[in-house]
Amino acid sequence: MKKVLFICGHNSGRSQIAEALLAKMGGSEFTVKSAGLQPADAVNPLVKQVMKELGIDMAGHAPKSAFDLFKSGELFTHVITVCDKETDDNCPIYPGIQKRENWPFPDPEKLTGSHEEKLAKLRKIRDDIKKRILEYFGLTDS
Repeated sequence: MKKVLFICGHNSGRSQIAEALLAKMGGSEFTVKSAGLQPADAVNPLVKQVMKELGIDMAGHAPKSAFDLFKSGELFTHVITVCDKETDDNCPIYPGIQKRENWPFPDPEKLTGSHEEKLAKLRKIRDDIKKRILEYFGLTDS
């Protein structure tokens, strides 16, 4: 069983998308969580909207603290940061022995434009995260 943690600054966008996608596509082969260094109060509503388009209901999702996960002693086989280290000052590192990766994706909180333009940009981020998960873990899109 692979235990995967997706982590970013606020756990309100990219890491939530990645967690939901891998949980859906990976099945029982994976235990998946996401967390943030400074968790937001809620998951970004636009994230919930674009995930619902794929049939993923994120109503029960809430940002979680990476520090709380670490304090609980939880270990992961894969820790993947999904923040853009060039633009995110709070791209955290999760301690412990595991495989670490950084997949830089734009922050949904920083998207600009009209509501529809933001949704279009967020759909691209979602689809890029999905593509990366499929490639990295050798999964098929079913």
